[in-house]
Amino acid sequence: MSDKIMLIDGNSLLNRAFYALPMLTNAEGQYTNGVYGFLTMLYKVMEQEKPTHIAVAFDRKAPTFRHEQYDGYKAKRTGMPDEMASQLPVLKEVLTAMNIRIFEMDGYEADDILGTLANMAHQKGMEVVLVTGDRDALQLVKPDVKVIITKRGITDVEVCDEQAITQRYGIKPEQLIDVKGLMGDASDNIPGVPGIGEKTALRLIKQFGSLESVLEHIDDVSGDKLKKLLTEYREQAIMSKQLGAIQCCVPIDDDLDKCRCKGPDAVKLKEIYQRLDFKSLLSKIPQNNDEEFADKDPIGSDVYNVGDDDIEQLGKDLSNVNELCVYSNDVLSLSEDELKVYNISVKQSVPDIVAAVLSNPKVHKHVYDAKRLIVSMNKSHINVKGIDFDAMIAAYLLDPSQSNYDIKRLVKQYLEIDDDAASHAGYLWRLMNIMLPQIKENEMNALFYDIEMPLTRVLADMEINGFTVDVQMLKELADDFERMIDGLTKEIYALAGEEFNINSPKQLGAILFEKLKLPVGKKTKTGYSTDIEVLKQLQLQHDIVPKIIDYRQLTKLKSTYIDGLMNMADPITHKIHSKFNQTVTVTGRISSTEPNLQNIPVKTELGHQIRKAFVPSSSDYLLLDADYSQIELRVLAHMSQDQNMIDAFLKGQDIHARTASEVFGIPLEQVTPLMRSRAKAVNFGIVYGISDFGLARNIGISRSEAKQYIEQYFARYNGVRRFMDETIQFAKKHGYVTTMFKRRRYLPELASSNRTVRSFGERAAMNTPIQGTAADIIKKAMVDIYNALKENEYRSKLILQVHDELIIEVHRDEVDEIRDLVKDKMEGVVKMDVPLVADIHVGENWYDAK
Repeated sequence: MSDKIMLIDGNSLLNRAFYALPMLTNAEGQYTNGVYGFLTMLYKVMEQEKPTHIAVAFDRKAPTFRHEQYDGYKAKRTGMPDEMASQLPVLKEVLTAMNIRIFEMDGYEADDILGTLANMAHQKGMEVVLVTGDRDALQLVKPDVKVIITKRGITDVEVCDEQAITQRYGIKPEQLIDVKGLMGDASDNIPGVPGIGEKTALRLIKQFGSLESVLEHIDDVSGDKLKKLLTEYREQAIMSKQLGAIQCCVPIDDDLDKCRCKGPDAVKLKEIYQRLDFKSLLSKIPQNNDEEFADKDPIGSDVYNVGDDDIEQLGKDLSNVNELCVYSNDVLSLSEDELKVYNISVKQSVPDIVAAVLSNPKVHKHVYDAKRLIVSMNKSHINVKGIDFDAMIAAYLLDPSQSNYDIKRLVKQYLEIDDDAASHAGYLWRLMNIMLPQIKENEMNALFYDIEMPLTRVLADMEINGFTVDVQMLKELADDFERMIDGLTKEIYALAGEEFNINSPKQLGAILFEKLKLPVGKKTKTGYSTDIEVLKQLQLQHDIVPKIIDYRQLTKLKSTYIDGLMNMADPITHKIHSKFNQTVTVTGRISSTEPNLQNIPVKTELGHQIRKAFVPSSSDYLLLDADYSQIELRVLAHMSQDQNMIDAFLKGQDIHARTASEVFGIPLEQVTPLMRSRAKAVNFGIVYGISDFGLARNIGISRSEAKQYIEQYFARYNGVRRFMDETIQFAKKHGYVTTMFKRRRYLPELASSNRTVRSFGERAAMNTPIQGTAADIIKKAMVDIYNALKENEYRSKLILQVHDELIIEVHRDEVDEIRDLVKDKMEGVVKMDVPLVADIHVGENWYDAK
């Protein structure tokens, strides 16, 4: 099989992906929709084309030879939004990890680099596939050189070879540049000949063969007006052809073997995908089998693999131990000092002597992943006590931006031991002795010992307790949804005048656009597009469209949440045991997975109904929902010391209405719901360092209007502006920002020479102290509430946290006491210049409690 090289226009595909997908961010707040869409397209075309070589070309910001030739070249182009530009370095990081070669050069556009590479490859007898959204590349098509044009969305593409171009335009691919010389290109501000469009340009090139031939035979051109235009704009047409011609002689490395596909750096790529929350792309990475647990010890410890005959001796060795390092995976590893390590297989059961030591609170235990240890030992009815150090938590506090805190990675990072088999308790001694002084130096002792370490047990108990779902109610909801779906189906059929597969975009498109003659919004490779964007634009055009939108929402709710929850509920207890992750988000927030109970839908009333199925574990209990009111804005008021904002909270005013009053310059009582809604978007947008582009997209206004809103906000809340400026300056000077509780986030992006990367760093610097402090507050409140429930031997239990909201399964006899206790702990967790307010409700299920 001959070699095939795939050449990709990086800027073009990123731009296509960015506008095709909704704004996505990872846990750190990094925008990711462009990168995700780019990779989705890349994997698809790689799978289809199976190239042996691959390269990606990018534009540079520096002017090109075209700008020097014509000042107006691309003059009408607006700048790339920061939300997209910040993804360029991320994309290049991913491509580097994929071992895909990147080309870019000052003075030349990506098109020129791609053209040069295509020419080189063609001369070497290679098959060439160009992937771009720019039709200029069609001029490069020749035998064994084809172009894949990305159209709308990230899945709709058009394959163009010589035959396809000839059939469509009636000319050869290389003649397309002559057409451009005549008709120009509005997107690149190439003037061409005024008054000549594509139809006339094609006719002239078909007749005369080239632009030069047209100009040489103007007298033979039909039409006096056309002759006059060609004569008057002769030089402009020649210049336009030169501007539009892709240069295929860029001085770049001609060793195409360096572009050969050799597979990714799997470890590095996995880390990046995890950091970007690209869970669906992890399956694309080639998997290597993990090495088995090794007896070899790189740090000089004596490792004993304990068998049944060794238990008695182990008991003697552990009888007087005061400190113990514990690591648990497939093997339970114990070490009373780093010189001697005991590895015990616990696949059957944990020996009684070991269980006694683990449950002894007087034995200080230093562990890795305390929550996992507690949960796993609980299955053997062992209540692990006395944990005072967790290497995973310490590593997270010291550097919260890592994609994972695997024990082997920590050993390599802190002990500089590169041994993939390193995973036993002996390493924990050394890790602890290195990490704890750094925790103290960073003034994080209180954060570590008073919040994060006790929180591991809180989260472990929440996982063990689980959240009961009423399976019968879920089934009834499923039936209700099925009836509503059936009813909608019949209504849709009646409005359509026939039955068809509503889930089939092809059949639905035929109904909407051919039978009902609705205006066509956009097309895909397989026919009409019927995505939600198209349907929203059509919903006032015909009664059938809103019903199709409702149908889709209902079917998604049913399959994703109702059916999904029923499948994940324990068949006996009917409990769902979600995992709560303490070391995932860079700001300190807790996340939930398997399933994500923080994502139970609430935006629609039907989605809200699903919360009715979350119930107490028995009739003796109710659910208590405690929710912080606008905690991030209260934190912002306190940290910024903005007197307008502080005054609003001290007076108990509606902060969004107050902001609308300030921004729009009207009395509070004249604020309309729309004004309040927009002020709310500004309030929360400011916390996240939103740009005018982002705000405009969120609330559907112009970019200039969004910019005006933000400027008016800062004019009235100048303390917020000052705080954010000072925070950025501190971050630039010190390299990090902190929360009120001294949680750190390092921001190397602020030192970048790339403006868009710096802009991301500035947004993170503004947001992290606010969101991070709010996360610290809710964590400390969880610890305080958990301890109070245990100390007073209440039967009530904390079972769920959803960002600023806590759910407690409260015994009916304890409702009043627990209500007061929770409110007291949540509102008194920290002293600020504005009050913390916790709204508390009790109900028979989560819906009623909320």
